[in-house]
Amino acid sequence: MRTRFLKISLLCALFATGVFVTGCSDDNGYPDVDGESPVVALKTSHIQSGAGHDFTIEGTLTDADGISAIKLQCADLYLNKTIDLIEIYGEPQTSYDLSYKFSISRDEVGEQFTVKVTVVDVGGRETSQDVLITMDGDFENPVFSLAPDKAITVLMKADRNPQYTLNFTVTDDRKLDYATIEIPELTGFETRTVSAEGQSSLTFKEVIVFPNVSQVYTINLAAYDAVGNSVTTTCSLTVSEMPDFEKMYLADVATDEELNSDVFGVPMVINHTGEYQYKARYYNKAAGTEIFFLPQKTSFTPICFGLDPEDSNKLTDDPELAKPIVLDTPNVYYEIDINVKQSTYSIKTYSVTEATDPINYEYGQLCDMPRNEGEPQFNFYIGWGDSPQNAGEHLFVQDANNPHLFYYPATGSTWSLQSGEEMNFIISNYHPNGYWDQVEWRCDNSTDIEKFGYFSKANNVNPNWEGTNRQWWDGSSVQDNWMKPVVTNGGNYRFEFDAHLGRGKIVPAN
Repeated sequence: MRTRFLKISLLCALFATGVFVTGCSDDNGYPDVDGESPVVALKTSHIQSGAGHDFTIEGTLTDADGISAIKLQCADLYLNKTIDLIEIYGEPQTSYDLSYKFSISRDEVGEQFTVKVTVVDVGGRETSQDVLITMDGDFENPVFSLAPDKAITVLMKADRNPQYTLNFTVTDDRKLDYATIEIPELTGFETRTVSAEGQSSLTFKEVIVFPNVSQVYTINLAAYDAVGNSVTTTCSLTVSEMPDFEKMYLADVATDEELNSDVFGVPMVINHTGEYQYKARYYNKAAGTEIFFLPQKTSFTPICFGLDPEDSNKLTDDPELAKPIVLDTPNVYYEIDINVKQSTYSIKTYSVTEATDPINYEYGQLCDMPRNEGEPQFNFYIGWGDSPQNAGEHLFVQDANNPHLFYYPATGSTWSLQSGEEMNFIISNYHPNGYWDQVEWRCDNSTDIEKFGYFSKANNVNPNWEGTNRQWWDGSSVQDNWMKPVVTNGGNYRFEFDAHLGRGKIVPAN
């Protein structure tokens, strides 16, 4: 009775570990060496993966008699693979390092699977081991959905030390662990570690005070998720008197979150017309639009130019005090000039005429290419590839009040973009009769898009950003500068394109 009990206990133990051994006699001409079943030593019995990702089963397989084949099977994943070692090597192998990669379908919805790994020796003896595949793998790095610009300026003040509100948000598709903050040049500022407590999002906001002397500081931010994936970003912060900013932006939104919710185009870069001087042109779709001017793109701090609450004819740079400039007239273009040194501004409306915009529009459709009488006009479309074969699916819709303003997709339609997706497109003409690629709009920087340039092959017109003498901004070939922004936050979006201003933006759809 005791012997029988031991045998049953051993059999139960083998089943409990997921290892199964069977054997039979050798009838295939390969002599037995020890007649034992194969030994399977897999690196792990549990692999974390996910839909659209790979997993790799690895391990060392040995058998003194010689391994003839390895079988990997999982019906739910449609996996049924046999690795025939005799066919591959011409003879059985006494040792084999297994490394088998399998790709899980992007559409897979299951939560876990079991892959059975079976090793067969020349005597027909088998050893099997199960590998559990769960769909909870963490492959993505955290993302800073809100972070300081790469370079910012904090102005010196006569009545107090300069202050900067450090504000950032980091997200992860699964669980964050912590974030760190370093400002090595700031005396007394110790490296901060901020716990995310296993949440998928972490927001940090704190006022940091700097000495009232001209100096450059480095802000290093890093964030880590639960499995050690990380992301870093660096900001160069300059404490100084008012500089002649290289770039200035118009913001028609109200919060930092809105400044960072777009794929590109918010806020809108304006023109640097002279020392401390900038000119903005803006189409106002609705009465009561509120705007500010920012020298940084991602935040209303540390500098925000708006109306001085004590004198509405002047500007202030203090984000705590600045009031918005309100545009009261709808469906018109505004022109606003500002001087940040003198804290002055002027504002007027204007009409788009042949003198202000030499591009020939007819009902919002670009007509540079000659056409026969009675032929339909050209439309704009977003060009995803090297031909217009799918242009009919990507046509812009013209604004009802402004023939220079276009949208994609049409109201009520959905344009879904995925997180991490790298886009790749131009704006081109489309003609129902098959004409295309005669008119193109391309961007100034493929990954950091601020301006659009116009090129007509029919008339060989190379427009600049201002006036009638238009030329490419950097002398690059017209084959360059496709729009290739990377989508930070997946969701539904809308593309707005103003052909008069040479500006565009991809923003969340309402």
